[in-house]
Amino acid sequence: MINRFKNWINSDKRTFAKGISFSKLFIIFVIGSFAGVIYEEIIGFVKNIYLRGEWIWPVRKGVFYGPFNPLYGAAIVFIIWLLGRKKRHPAKTFLYGAILGGAIEYIISLLMELVLGVASWDYTGRPLNIMGRTTVLYMIFWGFAVMLLIHVIYPILSKWIEKIPYKIGHPLVIVLVIFMTFNMVVSWTALGRATLRNKGYEPFTIVGEFYDKVYPDEYIKSVYTNMKFVK
Repeated sequence: MINRFKNWINSDKRTFAKGISFSKLFIIFVIGSFAGVIYEEIIGFVKNIYLRGEWIWPVRKGVFYGPFNPLYGAAIVFIIWLLGRKKRHPAKTFLYGAILGGAIEYIISLLMELVLGVASWDYTGRPLNIMGRTTVLYMIFWGFAVMLLIHVIYPILSKWIEKIPYKIGHPLVIVLVIFMTFNMVVSWTALGRATLRNKGYEPFTIVGEFYDKVYPDEYIKSVYTNMKFVK
């Protein structure tokens, strides 16, 4: 049985996710979304120990279902698509990465405030901050992170993804697209409803009533622990 399954898997010789394809970028999007949560939670855990003396593992995710933050995944995919198609000196990658990282962080912060009425971070008061949405120090960090991503992590990850058998990779991507799309739509529309609820607006659709019942403020705050509503 196992041999028959292996033969069936290996019968399709097509290379899965060759080049900078949608399938490869989407798998990287999911991996990046997961890695972003782990990064945020480790930083939060260290801060809890250092600042409060509490051994508490924080929750830092961007969607309701699963340890994913699509903002990290989308940023990583965008950077790879923009900088990963051409070889360049690491110093240039660092410079471009610093500018891109700061711009992405600034734009996402602005859009979250304008569209959803929430703020998940505010660097006001920190040295060299730019309107509280990003800082020069974080831009330097993003520069090193992007340089590592483009010149070390992405080449290894790309080769690994291309080794996935086509008959496994193709349906896997379909399942991931459906799951992540559903996850993001539900999570962010429910967050939008929470913003309206916070401003005193009653639900005017069945969907709004459903969100008020299934995703009340207590649940929203348990998922988005750093989030604050912007008045």
